[in-house]
Amino acid sequence: MDTQSYFPVPPGVGMEENFLSLDDILLSHERLPIRTECTFPQLGFLEKSIPESPGTKMELPLWLTKGLYERKRKVVSVELPKVYKEGWRTVFNADPNVVDLHKMGPYYYGLGSQMLHFDSPENPEIAQTLLQTFIARFRRTMDSSQNAYNEDTSAFVERLDCLEKALFRSGQSGLNGFQSWEKGQASQLTASSLVLNYRKRKITDVQP
Repeated sequence: MDTQSYFPVPPGVGMEENFLSLDDILLSHERLPIRTECTFPQLGFLEKSIPESPGTKMELPLWLTKGLYERKRKVVSVELPKVYKEGWRTVFNADPNVVDLHKMGPYYYGLGSQMLHFDSPENPEIAQTLLQTFIARFRRTMDSSQNAYNEDTSAFVERLDCLEKALFRSGQSGLNGFQSWEKGQASQLTASSLVLNYRKRKITDVQP
């Protein structure tokens, strides 16, 4: 029986969020560059850098930016983080495998998907780059998880985005399960921890 005390909740897919996921909670605190389009009177207790006058540039967490952003009534306008701008999109389109995604931002795919919530003429290009980058790096990530059974992969994993790290761990878990099956260990039955605890209590009750 699996005695793990905490079962990780997977993050949301695409533009959706799962608020029970620790990864999505951390993602929601990623800071975005924004520009104020109106005044924010008496909101200094929330964010000391919030100015009284419009047109000021600052950084706000994703969750707050999404709450303030409105298409009809402009409260804030969101600027693209540099990793999603045209210069870096050109690098990703050329060879995405050379990029250290963790250094560029541990939630490259998640934050990029969330950026599509905000109106930008570059949204189609951003979505296409995210998809092509994931496809190009997926094969190498899974190949490494399957073919580096007894090798040190820390340097490789270090450069992965959080989503890619989860895929890498999933690949290694599948490989370990296959190795156990080949050795005949997967078919071994073990007693449930509930049964073992019941037996211990029963023995304690019998003893004088």
